[in-house]
Amino acid sequence: MIAPQEEPPEGAPMSPAPTQRSQAKETRRKALLSAAAALFAANGFSRVSLEDLGAAAGVSGPAVYRHFPGKQAVLAELLLSVSRGLLDGGRAVAAGPEDPAEVLRGLVEFHVEFALGNPDVIRVQDRDLDSLSDSDRAEVRALQRAYVELWVGVLEQLHPGTDTQELRLRAHAVFGLINSTPHSLRSHGRRIAAKAARPLLEQMALAALTVD
Repeated sequence: MIAPQEEPPEGAPMSPAPTQRSQAKETRRKALLSAAAALFAANGFSRVSLEDLGAAAGVSGPAVYRHFPGKQAVLAELLLSVSRGLLDGGRAVAAGPEDPAEVLRGLVEFHVEFALGNPDVIRVQDRDLDSLSDSDRAEVRALQRAYVELWVGVLEQLHPGTDTQELRLRAHAVFGLINSTPHSLRSHGRRIAAKAARPLLEQMALAALTVD
């Protein structure tokens, strides 16, 4: 649940409204990240240049440096922002209903929605994680572990007494199922609509997570 926004105390300085220039800069930054996800997924991190990124986002290669210090920083921002978003989203779901079965259903729906909407990012993470700096890679992995443990905590309520490692295995297996499916859909000659794949993925994931 999202907490209501509080009014600032009387006399407190107001946060400046974003200027048109800052909004345009943020828009270009998001366009660069979107282009990076598509290009890295299609060609691999090592085969994409800053000039390629700039051209795909509609800016010159040198202009990319106004937003990121280099190509590795683009990759880091892409993977870190996704990992933080997953963890924050999962925590928001877990903070909802008290029934662990409903929480688990919400987590599955949340992750399926993410996977179907971000197949390029998932592919980049699987293939190019080792291209990050040591510190960025460690942070991504820490965020991923926290996300897994969030699921494990819910599964422990549904399967009391079950070995924790087995529950982690269930969670990882379901992530593999959900994360790989968008690529399978795109590889077939006749693309299956996401709205048709979504309920099937959710049913299969829940079956794997709840079977005794």
